[in-house]
Formats: sequence, C-alpha cells, structure tokens
Amino acid sequence: MCTPPMDAADRRAIKPVICYPTDTLPQPDLDLYRAARATAKKVDEVLAPARDAACFRVPAGSFFRITSVGGPQVGDLNLWNAHDLRERFYSGKTRALHGTHITTGERMWSSFPQLRPMATIIDDTLGWYGIDEFGGSVHDVIGTRCDPYTGNLLAGSQYHHCCHSNLTRALADHLGVSTAEAEPHVHDVLNVFMCTGFTRDTGQYFMKASPVRPGDYLEFFAEIDLIGGLSACPGGDCGSEHSSDTAACHPLLVEVFTPQVDSLTGWAQPALNGYDRSHGR
Repeated sequence: MCTPPMDAADRRAIKPVICYPTDTLPQPDLDLYRAARATAKKVDEVLAPARDAACFRVPAGSFFRITSVGGPQVGDLNLWNAHDLRERFYSGKTRALHGTHITTGERMWSSFPQLRPMATIIDDTLGWYGIDEFGGSVHDVIGTRCDPYTGNLLAGSQYHHCCHSNLTRALADHLGVSTAEAEPHVHDVLNVFMCTGFTRDTGQYFMKASPVRPGDYLEFFAEIDLIGGLSACPGGDCGSEHSSDTAACHPLLVEVFTPQVDSLTGWAQPALNGYDRSHGR
C-alpha cells in the first residue's frame, strides 16, 4: 500500500506550467485566408463512403472542407506532403502546441524534421461546443485511429474496416502501390467531429455521441501541397463503439476550392523548420 507523505496536499497544490507557450508562434492571417476563400471556386470533390476511406489532393494556397452528409458521422484525417510522404501530420506536437482538440485559427503541424504548418482551420461549425461537463470536446488530436491490431489484442478479432485499414487501402489505391507499402505511411489522426476527452477519475480516453449534424463542416487552408486521407469511421457518431458493422454510418464529403490567383498577396508557403539538425555533433 502506498502511504501519502505528510506534504501530499502541498505537492498536489503546485500550480501547473504550460509546457509550450505559443506567444511566439507565427499566427495565421485569417482575414487574408477568408478574403481569398470568398473568391474561391470548387474544383474537386471526393466522397469517403461509410466504413471506408478516400484520398484527395489539395494544392498549396487552396482550401478543403469536410462535411457531414446523411447523418452524424466522425472521420479520421491523415495529411501528407504531396511530394514527400515522410512529411506527415504530427498529432502529438499539434496537441502539445494547441491542446487536445483544435478549432478555428489552429493548425495541423508536420513531423520532424520539417515541423511546419500543413493546414490551418479557418471555419468550424462546431466551434460553439467548447468543453462539456464531462471534459469532452470535438476534433481531437489525442485518439490514435481505430485499428485491427488493438482489436485483435483485446478481442481476438480480424476486423478490416477500422480507420487504420480504411486509410491503408485508400492510400494504396491512390498511389498505385500494395497495402504493405502504403501502411507505414498511415499515422495518428485528427479525429474530425469526434467528441472525446479523459475521465476525471481514471484518466481514461472516452468518446461520446458527436454533436455533428448533416451540413456541419470543418474547413482548412492548405499551407503546402497536400495528399489527404479521410476515413468515415465504422463507429458512426462514436456514441457506443468504434469498430462496428452495426453502428449507423454515413459518408463524409471532401470539397476542394481554389481562390483567384491574386487573392493571397503576401502569403508564402511555410519554410522548413530552422533547426540546423547538428544534434550537438
């Protein structure tokens, strides 16, 4: 049995310190992005079918919107540099910089050594939700995507329409490679529309029915040339389970919009991270 020390209350009372103060982060020019968005024309759309995934491309300086259609549905989003798949979305660093859930004005950051903005959220119709009484919020960067390996570990299952497998198949088809070649590029996700948090008593990751409704959307500005992968989670709104053939599921729509050429004056693609990579040698 662990006996608390005499000064246990004093130790617990120590105030927290933010690990990564973000005052010096480069801030997105949302006014510029929104002015450019007003000039944009739709150039493409892709539908991620229920319990499946689809890939799409977005040129730097364009916009993409993910919309719930048909019914409440959450999605798992991967992003890659269209010219180098080794640069991909880094959910852990995005979480460290912005918090467990992201919304308008916050960014999806890329992996080391590039560590730069890949996409900026410019509009979020669920921005009203905030943090609920259970500690839940939407669009999380804490979940890792439902996957067949954890399912097998916990239940001995062989389930192939979880988000990890959906994204693997979609990327393989998009690149024209095998699933074995595509799978190492699939990574931790932005859980679009998913409502999640951590329990107060045990600290366990939880999910609850998403507040998303048909017509709700999350819209991004592409800071670099992107390939995106979006899985319509087999859990539907994730109100009960997330790897399921019985939950009500619906497709998710991705639309790509390109603005007028002169509408982004002053904007430039983010530079690669400035660290010299010497690592002390």
